[in-house]
Amino acid sequence: MFNHFTSLRSKIKLIFSITLLLLAILFIGSIKYDHARYEELNEARERAIAHYLYTYYLKYGKIDEPYLESQNFSLIKDKAKTVQIERYFKKKGKYKKYAVDTFKLQRVILINNDRFKLFLKNKNKPKYPIKRMIVFTIVFLLIIILYFWVIRSLRPLTELKNKIKKFSEGDLNIQCHSDKKDEIAEVANEFDHAVTMIRELLQSRQLFLRAIMHELKTPIAKGRLVSEMLPDEKSKARMHSIFERLNLLIDEFAKIEKITSKNFELHLKPYKMSDLVEASTDLLMVENPLRYVGVEIHKDYIIKVDFELFTLVIKNLLDNAIKYAPDKRVIVTIDTDYIDIRNKGEALSEPLENYFKPFHTSKGGLGLGLYIVKSILDIHTMELSYRYENGENIFTIH
Repeated sequence: MFNHFTSLRSKIKLIFSITLLLLAILFIGSIKYDHARYEELNEARERAIAHYLYTYYLKYGKIDEPYLESQNFSLIKDKAKTVQIERYFKKKGKYKKYAVDTFKLQRVILINNDRFKLFLKNKNKPKYPIKRMIVFTIVFLLIIILYFWVIRSLRPLTELKNKIKKFSEGDLNIQCHSDKKDEIAEVANEFDHAVTMIRELLQSRQLFLRAIMHELKTPIAKGRLVSEMLPDEKSKARMHSIFERLNLLIDEFAKIEKITSKNFELHLKPYKMSDLVEASTDLLMVENPLRYVGVEIHKDYIIKVDFELFTLVIKNLLDNAIKYAPDKRVIVTIDTDYIDIRNKGEALSEPLENYFKPFHTSKGGLGLGLYIVKSILDIHTMELSYRYENGENIFTIH
C-alpha cells in the first residue's frame, strides 16, 4: 500500500487530496454548525412568541396578529387544516400544551393552554450562506489550479527520466537542454552537458580504435604479400597463418568495440549448438583442432543467437581452457539446454565475477577473454557459471 506513494507525483496527489478533503470537511462542518445555531435561535424565538401571545391575551383578551405578521408568523385558521394538524400531532404523541413539528414541509407550532388553542405557521427559512460558499469555492478552485500548476512543473522531470532511460539503452543522440530557471532545468542542463561530454569521449575513442585497426591492416596486408615470396612452403604456411590470425584478431576487436559501445545490432537466428561449437573450434586457428578439443554430444539442441558473437564466446572460452590446461586438452559437453567447457588445472583463485572485469590479471591471467564473454552473453540474456570438480574447471553457459 505504501509503495504506491513512493513517487513524488503520488505524494503531491496525496497532499492535495488531503487538503481538499479537509476543506470539504471544514465547509460541511461550518454549514452544519450554522444550521444547528439557527435551529437553536429559532426554537428560542418560537418560545418567546408563545409566551408573548399568552401574556398579551391575558392583558387584552385577543391574539396580537400584527405582531405575528411582523415576526413572519401566521395563524392557521382553516378548520379542515387545523383538524389535520391536530390529528398529526396526536398520532406522533406530541399533542401537548406546547409542541413544534413539520407538517407538509411547513414548520407548525401548537399552543394549547387554559386560555386558547392556536396553530401557528413559522414562515422563516434559514438563509443560504452565499458568502461562505463563494469563499470556499474560490479556495477550492485556487487549490485545484495550484495542483495542476505543480503537476505541470513536474512534466519536464518525466521527460528527463525518459531521456535518461533512452541514454541507458545506448541512445547517445538525446538532447535535454532547458531554458527554464528552476531546479529541474538545472539538473536537465547538467545531464545534457554530461551526455555531450560522454558522446564526444566515445566518438573520440571509437575514432582512435578504428584508426589503429585501420593502420594495422596495412602492415598485415604487406606481411601476407611478403610471406607469399618465401621459398620454404612450411615457413610460408606458418607466416600466412600468423597474419591470418592477426587479421582475425583485428576483426574481433572491431566487434568488441561495437559491443562495449552498445553500437551493435543482434541478428538472432536458430542454430544447432553442435554447429556453433564446430564453427568456434575453426576460429581457434590451430592445426588439427581435434587434438585440443573433444566434443561430447549427449543431447543436441537449437538456440537462437547471433552467429558471429556467440561463436566468439565459445572460441574465447576454448582458447582460455587450452591455454591454462596442463595437457592442452578441453572437453565440450552439449546436453539439453546447456553447454559445459571443461579442462584440467588449478581452480580459480578468485570469484568468477572478478574475472568479468576488463583487463583483469592474476596468476592464471584470464585477461580480456571473460569480459568479452560476459558482455556478449548479457546482450543474449544468458548466464555463465563456474564450478570446480574432480580437478577440473567447468564453465557452463545456461
